[in-house]
Amino acid sequence: MDTLLPLIEAAGYIGVFGIVFIESGLLVGFFLPGDTLLFAAGLLASKGFFNIVILLIGTTVAAIAGDSVGYFIGKKIGPKLFTREDSRFFKKEHAFRAQHFFDRHGKKTIFLSRFIPIVRTFAPVVAGVGNMRYRTFLLFNVMGGAVWCFSLILAGYFLGTEIPNIDTYILPIVLGIFFLSFLPVIRQVVLARRETPKP
Repeated sequence: MDTLLPLIEAAGYIGVFGIVFIESGLLVGFFLPGDTLLFAAGLLASKGFFNIVILLIGTTVAAIAGDSVGYFIGKKIGPKLFTREDSRFFKKEHAFRAQHFFDRHGKKTIFLSRFIPIVRTFAPVVAGVGNMRYRTFLLFNVMGGAVWCFSLILAGYFLGTEIPNIDTYILPIVLGIFFLSFLPVIRQVVLARRETPKP
């Protein structure tokens, strides 16, 4: 974990924007650490490595563009997504989990899913499969992408500005963010199991 910040420094703007784009809309991006990446990038911005304005705008654009690509993948692939065989980078259960979340929360899923790992990768694809109007999708996509990027980056930025030597606390902070981000996923899994009829 001590190598997290140096890795992000090495990746630079292109690496950060690229990871946000891939995790937001491409089916292979569900394993990428979007939440911790944004927080750590904000922390680095407080140290002067990144320009905070470029970082905020670039990640938001990447997140919105990634979701839009995911939406059109869903429109093109359609129901085939749910019959596709599992592979190293694709699991059908993730698509079904996103579908279940979408069924429960409707259009606002596009906004809420931004804060839920795995679901945020598959939610735009499911929206495309379900032929959600693109204008409606784009509205929630823009709101969700902006709030997700701004909240995590600014949290890292302001903590980095206010707390001396915050680098020494990066491990517990990152682990805390990782745990909190997966709580909704765990909750959905538990609820899904409870709702599954027993034989």
